[in-house]
Amino acid sequence: MTKFAPRFWEKKPLEKLSEAEWEALCDGCGKCCLNKLEDEDSGEVALTRVACRLLDDQTCRCAHYENRHQFIPECIVLRPENLDTHAYWMPQTCAYRLLWQGKPLPGWHPLISGDPNSVHSAGVSVQGMTVSEFDTPEEDWEDYIIEEPI
Repeated sequence: MTKFAPRFWEKKPLEKLSEAEWEALCDGCGKCCLNKLEDEDSGEVALTRVACRLLDDQTCRCAHYENRHQFIPECIVLRPENLDTHAYWMPQTCAYRLLWQGKPLPGWHPLISGDPNSVHSAGVSVQGMTVSEFDTPEEDWEDYIIEEPI
């Protein structure tokens, strides 16, 4: 595991983070890999329990993270330079979104707790609660909307 400066995310702007620091901000909740519905009128985004086919619902990680675009070309690669256009798609508890909004990381975040499983222990991840996009027709996704934050 890479060693980071204590609370580096509070000392550096997002655009100055190293690749490893940027990746370490991910709490491993898996919510970014849930299919979302956007209200055409309000622009409001709702998370569903319908998971991307690449999400491992037990680890809450992408099963093919490094080459996910070969399978899911539309998968968003979140970067500091595109947060203005993509952060609203991210879950309310997402570290990237929180820091972009000037908010602190929650106490259950693995960078604060020191425990990579704290996101699951806190009940904030999608561990064991998703349904497959293969088994769930898109017209039924509204039936699987979840309230945030979970």
